[in-house]
Amino acid sequence: MEFTTERESNYDDLEKMSVNEILSNINKEDATVSDAVAKSIPQIEKLVEAAVERMKRGGRMFYIGAGTSGRLGVLDASECPPTFGVPFDWIVGIIAGGDTAIRRAVENAEDDMGQAWRDLEEFEINEDDVVIGIAASGTTPYVIGGLQKANEKGIVTGCIVCNSGSPIAAEAQYPVEIVVGPEFVSGSTRMKSGTAQKLALNMISTTVMIQMGRVKGNKMVDMQLTNHKLVSRGTKMIVQETGVSEEKASQLLERYGSVRKAIESCTHH
Repeated sequence: MEFTTERESNYDDLEKMSVNEILSNINKEDATVSDAVAKSIPQIEKLVEAAVERMKRGGRMFYIGAGTSGRLGVLDASECPPTFGVPFDWIVGIIAGGDTAIRRAVENAEDDMGQAWRDLEEFEINEDDVVIGIAASGTTPYVIGGLQKANEKGIVTGCIVCNSGSPIAAEAQYPVEIVVGPEFVSGSTRMKSGTAQKLALNMISTTVMIQMGRVKGNKMVDMQLTNHKLVSRGTKMIVQETGVSEEKASQLLERYGSVRKAIESCTHH
């Protein structure tokens, strides 16, 4: 396999750089990430299509990962209910070492090959579900073990990794390999690798949700109205979609509690 994530940085003597030089050079590296993601779109497409097919049968999507990769999965999963109004168990992020590891690194959590499957079993995982392993290196034992077990049980598996030819990509039925090259700080995969994974996760969950009918036109009509900003955004959406006054839109939103239902109430009359 090609271990480009661990390769020496293209830059040296970082501590001798000015603040502006450090920021500019990090940004120069970051600018290459979306091109690397673009090359992986055919792989991402296959994974999304497999996931949608399962979720339409009532399946769920699970992300498993350790460290930064695990945190990014938890982040993406936790944003889907407020954004798309879906139940909390449609997309689930699991991090090695459990939820405390979101804030504080848990030692050796990623080294246990059996733990990911034990974590997945708590959700009564079954063959309608999808498991996506996230790991910059492509070698994390926690993720390899989880994908192996999922494959044995006939569950769809995918991965998001940042090296080519890794053991995790070999294990996944739908591998996504986004090769971003050496990090600005050598081996610091929370940087470009993490950015690439975040972009891929946004793409995967957003596309799945659109395909599952959770967006209307270009709007988050099923979003949860959890604060003033979102209530006023919801009111504007209703005005744009139906042409009613802002006051009327606000009343409809209050009555129906959802942008989608408020819009539908207008079109039914």
